[in-house]
Amino acid sequence: MNKRFKVCSLKSKVDGFTLVELLVIIGILIILVAIAVPNLRFFQKESELANSAEEIINALRLAQNKTLASEEASQYGVYFDDTTTPHQYTLFKGANYTSRDTSFDEIHKLPSSIEIYEINLVGGGKEVVFFRIIGATDQSGKIFLRLKEEPTKTKTIVIQPSGQITLGEEALPTDTDRIKDSRHVHFDYSRVIDTSTESLILNFEGGVTKEILISENLKDGQIHWEGEVDVSGQVQKLKIHTHRLNNPDTQFCIHRDRRFNNKSLTITISGDLSGSLIEYSADGLTTTSTSIFVSNLQWQ
Repeated sequence: MNKRFKVCSLKSKVDGFTLVELLVIIGILIILVAIAVPNLRFFQKESELANSAEEIINALRLAQNKTLASEEASQYGVYFDDTTTPHQYTLFKGANYTSRDTSFDEIHKLPSSIEIYEINLVGGGKEVVFFRIIGATDQSGKIFLRLKEEPTKTKTIVIQPSGQITLGEEALPTDTDRIKDSRHVHFDYSRVIDTSTESLILNFEGGVTKEILISENLKDGQIHWEGEVDVSGQVQKLKIHTHRLNNPDTQFCIHRDRRFNNKSLTITISGDLSGSLIEYSADGLTTTSTSIFVSNLQWQ
């Protein structure tokens, strides 16, 4: 009897020890899973942030490529909307988002964990539109993304004036390193412009003159004209627009690519009798102004 009792007792102890060990292992596994799951979710959201930034860059590059290819003979751009839930961005066809052809809209929604927390573009808008032929943009700047639950985790998309699009701060060159020429010129104009009656006047070498009625070339509260002028059988291509208009002064922006312009040019505005807004030599290497209202003329 004693021998049987000892055997049963020993078996009971062995069985009991094995059960306890199993429970301990299960407990440890539960703890490890509890620790790992939040981390896995966080890594997943970080991956969503990185993917969202890359997808926005791809959309911007696609808009640029469509513009360079002159698809549907149009410009293309990307509009960022931080007022929707979730935030979204739209690849659109047109010179600006307001006047776009909505049938070409490609809307992309960000994951619910991601938000556009800042849009810092030249002109203060929410869209980036590219120029035909050169692929540059006047809406250079940065788009900032972040995780809603971890605001320190961010991504920055950089759009340069040349049209280069990259991820991160390091892509922006210093102003002293950037090559500047007369293809893209800015200048300030202090006189108030009567947009209902005044005109821009282009006077090319050879006496060819073109008048541009400002009232017929206003978009989103800004002067915007782009066109071609035949001068003695040579087509000249220009774009004239403003970044601000009578607010309180005006900033003009003129694009005159020397690859497509070989005639001297003087631009005046009808209400200003003091002189020219800007004058280009035929090769574009000289730009001057005689108007007393023009200042800060700079090659970009």
